[in-house]
Amino acid sequence: MTDQKENQQKRSRLKDVDHLDQNNEMERGLKNRHVQFIAIGGTIGTGLFLGSGESIALTGPSIIFVYIAVGLFMFILMRAIGELMYRDPSQHTFINFIGTYVSPAWGKFAGWSYWIVLILIGMTEIAAVSTYCVSFFGTFGIDVSSYKWLIELVFLVVLTAVNLIAVKVFGEAEFWFSMIKIALIIGLILTAAVMVVIHFSYPAQTLNGVTSPAGTVTIQNILHGFQLAPNGWMSFVMAFPMVFFAYELIEFVGVTVSETENPREILPKAINQLIYRILIFYVGALVAIMCIVPWRNFVPDAQGSVASPFIMVFRYAGVDWAAALVFFVVITAASSALNSLLYSAGRHLYQLADDAPSTSLLSRLKLGEVSTHKVPARAIIASAALIILSPIVSMIPAVKSAFTLFSSASSAVIIFIYILTMVAHYRYRTSPAFARDGFLMRGYRVFDVVGIAFFVFIYGSLFASAERLVPAIAGLVWLVGFGAYCMVKKEPAQE
Repeated sequence: MTDQKENQQKRSRLKDVDHLDQNNEMERGLKNRHVQFIAIGGTIGTGLFLGSGESIALTGPSIIFVYIAVGLFMFILMRAIGELMYRDPSQHTFINFIGTYVSPAWGKFAGWSYWIVLILIGMTEIAAVSTYCVSFFGTFGIDVSSYKWLIELVFLVVLTAVNLIAVKVFGEAEFWFSMIKIALIIGLILTAAVMVVIHFSYPAQTLNGVTSPAGTVTIQNILHGFQLAPNGWMSFVMAFPMVFFAYELIEFVGVTVSETENPREILPKAINQLIYRILIFYVGALVAIMCIVPWRNFVPDAQGSVASPFIMVFRYAGVDWAAALVFFVVITAASSALNSLLYSAGRHLYQLADDAPSTSLLSRLKLGEVSTHKVPARAIIASAALIILSPIVSMIPAVKSAFTLFSSASSAVIIFIYILTMVAHYRYRTSPAFARDGFLMRGYRVFDVVGIAFFVFIYGSLFASAERLVPAIAGLVWLVGFGAYCMVKKEPAQE
C-alpha cells in the first residue's frame, strides 16, 4: 500500500510542471486530441499525395522499405526530442537544448537557421497553395491563374488570424486539417482492399498525356518480378533523400510542448504512436497504391513530372472527379503545413528575441513579448510579413532564381539541425541535468550515434543527384560561413 502511494506521488510530481512554468507566458491550451492530430498531421504532407509517384518510379516496390527505414530513424530523432522536452516542458522549442548542451554558438546557429528555413518553406508552401487552387478550379474549367497573388494573400491572412486568436484555435484548425488528410488516406486503403477482394479490372487510362495499360488490382502487382533496386543502386540511394524530405518537419510536435495541457502525460503518447502512423499512413498508402497501379506505370510526362498516385488510383476506380478531390486535400495539406509553419516560426522568432540582449533590434521591436491572448503576436506577424513576399519574389527573375537556390538549400540545412539535436541529446544524457525518471530513450549510446550517421548519409546522398548538388553545396557554405560567424560573434550580456 505504501509502495502504491509512493508511485502515485512520483507520477504526480512528474506530471506537475508548474514549477517549470514560472517564466512561461504562453497558455497551455492544446489538449490531448490537438497534440495527437498535430503529430499525425506532421507526418502527412503534400509529398505523399503528389510526390510519392516519383519515388515509386525511382525504385519500385522497394520504396516501401525506404519509407520504413527513414521512418525508423525519424522516430529515433523524435524520441530524442521527446526526452529533452519531457525534461523541461516549459521550453518553446527543442532548439534551446542545442544551446544548452552543445554550445551557445551552435544554439544561435541552429535557432536562426531553423527560423530562416521555416520562412523559406513557408514561402514555398504559400506559392504551392495558390498553384493547387489553380489546379483545383481548373478541373471544373475555371481559370483563376491571374488571381494567384490574391489567393496567397487571403490564405496567409486567414491562417495568421488563426494563429493570433489563441493557441486552442490553432489546435482546432490543425485537428480538422489532419482529419481531412487522414480521411483520404483511409479511403484510399479501403478502396484498394475492396478492389483486391473483387479482383477489380480497369481499362487503359490516359493522364497528363501518359497512357497506362489496362490491368487488374492484385497484390501480384507488387510481388511480380520484385527487385530491391530495379533501376540500379544509384536510383535506390537517390530515393532516400526524396523520402527523407517527405518526413521533413515531423519534429513540429516538439515545438508545441510549452503550450500543451499535461505535457508529460500527452507527449510520450504522441511520440510513441508515431511509428504506427508511419506504418499505416505511409506504408499502408504505398501498398494500396501499388496493388492498384503497377509501379512500372509511373512514367514521367513530357515535362518530366509523374502524376499523383492518388489521382491515378481513384481514376482507375472510376471516380471521374478524382483530380478535384485530391487537389482539395492537397490544398488542405499545404494549408496545414503553412499554418504549422506560422506557428513554429512565430515561436522561434519569439525565442530568439527573448534570448537577445535588450539593445538588439529584436528587443526594440518587442518581438519577445506575448499578446493578451498569450501568443507571440508580434513574432507571428513579422514572420508572416516575410512569407507574403513570396508573390513579389516570383515576379523578379533574378530574385526568383536566388530564392529557388536558398529554398532548396534550406532542406539541406535542416539536416545539420537534426544532427545537432542528436548531439545535444547525447550530451544531455551524460550531463548532471539528466533525469533518470524521464521519458527515456533506451540505448542512446547506440541510437544517437547511428542517428547522426544516418543524417550524414542523407546529406551525402544529396551529391548523387544533379538537381540536389548545388543546394547541397550551398548548405555546406551556410554551415561554414554562418557557423563561423556564430562562433566568432559574441553577444553582449543581457541587462
